[in-house]
Amino acid sequence: MDVGNPWLNLAIFLAFVVVTLVIVVRVSRTTTSVGDFYHGGRAFSGRQNGIAISGDYLSAASFLGIVGAVALYGYDGLLYSIGFLVAWLVALLLVAEPLRNTAKYTMADVLSFRMRQRPVRTAAATSTLAVTFFYLLAQMAGAGALVALLLGIDSRAGQGAVIAVVGALMIVYVLVGGMKGTTWVQIIKAVLLIVGAGAMFVWVLGLNGMNLSRVVGDAVAVHPEGLRVAEPMLQYGGSTASKLGFVSLAVALVFGAAGLPHVLMRFYTVPTAKEARRSVTWAIGLIGAFYLFTFVLGFGAAYLVGADVIMDSPGGANSAAPALAYALGGTLLLGFISAVAFATILAVVAGLTITASASFAHDIYNGVIKGGQADPHEEVKVARRTAVVIGAVSIVGGVLANGQNVAFLVSLAFAIAASANLPSILYSLYWKRFNTRGSVWSIYGGLISAVVLIVFSPVVTGSETAMFPSVDIAWFPLSNPALVSVPLGFFLGWLGSVTSNEHDELKQAEMEVRSMTGAGAEKAVIH
Repeated sequence: MDVGNPWLNLAIFLAFVVVTLVIVVRVSRTTTSVGDFYHGGRAFSGRQNGIAISGDYLSAASFLGIVGAVALYGYDGLLYSIGFLVAWLVALLLVAEPLRNTAKYTMADVLSFRMRQRPVRTAAATSTLAVTFFYLLAQMAGAGALVALLLGIDSRAGQGAVIAVVGALMIVYVLVGGMKGTTWVQIIKAVLLIVGAGAMFVWVLGLNGMNLSRVVGDAVAVHPEGLRVAEPMLQYGGSTASKLGFVSLAVALVFGAAGLPHVLMRFYTVPTAKEARRSVTWAIGLIGAFYLFTFVLGFGAAYLVGADVIMDSPGGANSAAPALAYALGGTLLLGFISAVAFATILAVVAGLTITASASFAHDIYNGVIKGGQADPHEEVKVARRTAVVIGAVSIVGGVLANGQNVAFLVSLAFAIAASANLPSILYSLYWKRFNTRGSVWSIYGGLISAVVLIVFSPVVTGSETAMFPSVDIAWFPLSNPALVSVPLGFFLGWLGSVTSNEHDELKQAEMEVRSMTGAGAEKAVIH
């Protein structure tokens, strides 16, 4: 497939990188404290934070993966759009406000509020690092696929080199700008992404007289699967295992968002619980509009580009959105959309990295090793060094995951978040009987079961599209483990709590008042 002018694509990439680096450097001049590095001084408004959240949430999986999934599998691909969107209702109704009121820097602040600090912080930090790693895999795989398409780099070594460059840039953003810098990068990227996708949405509809039915009809007419592309179960209806896989994927998507550490951490960047609610409201509006766009873009790619052409392109399913841009607006639109997609990856990986590094420095280094007495500046140094390590590990993982559908890889991160984090968060906020043993069992049980089932699933070995296709140790039939690991996480949280007599009534009452009213919550930092 023609990829336009690689030099123009590269020039637009570099322009975005230069502009955002300038902004990050300017912002870094006001990043002077631990709070500035972790939550940007809680100085962002609800609207700004809502746009940044949508930037964090609308990752390469949303743009590249979902459009590709809809183009190839039609109705079944829409599950990702619907699941990602519905997940926000869980975050809005159950988590956003009490989390903002209770925590200071990380997810572990909530989980350990009325528990014994060391075991719970260790478990929460371990879970955060695991979720972040799987999410980073998806973004890095997206970077490899995108650059493979746009610069015509077909070799895995060349794509690996590009993934390394993405990782290096990510580390720079985090080291220099902290949470303030990454938030502004998210805001810029979210605006560009939604405007770009919106323009393509209107363009595709305009070609069909603003008639959605005609878009679907055109896709049905040229798709190799014909009418089946507009019906459920094209991808998941082949066997009982695939149907159960469909249910498992839905569970992961709907319950995963409220347990994603990098999304939860964004609620700490606003000054009040009211602004946290406004953040989610803005995010839902923007994210909802974007997922409506992916419906049309996917079917548009199916008939304007063709499912066979997409599958044969470098990057496979992930190339559907850039290929559609080229079919619509030629070289210039392809360059712009590609730059937006590249910005998406850079911004999301920066957000993920700062979350993971903050969790390690604040929860493990300060909370566990130093007993909460670490020097604040030393803690930030540890966070920055951790960011470098995480960047290096994610580069290696990204090279291995290169070629996988990024939307699917993200669903694995959602499954781990829903299994390990969400049960403990909900129990902590709403169940008085919950205690340290329940929290630790819930986190480790959900985390270990999800990771083990992924390792022994067809995603990793035993199929042509697996990460290691030449090896076969796959005994778990489902590609997504959420159907088993999420109920197990809730069950172990209950079982651990009822088998332990630990209960701090005063601390529990304090947490309940604080989470519901905001009394005693962390205030904004005034510079």
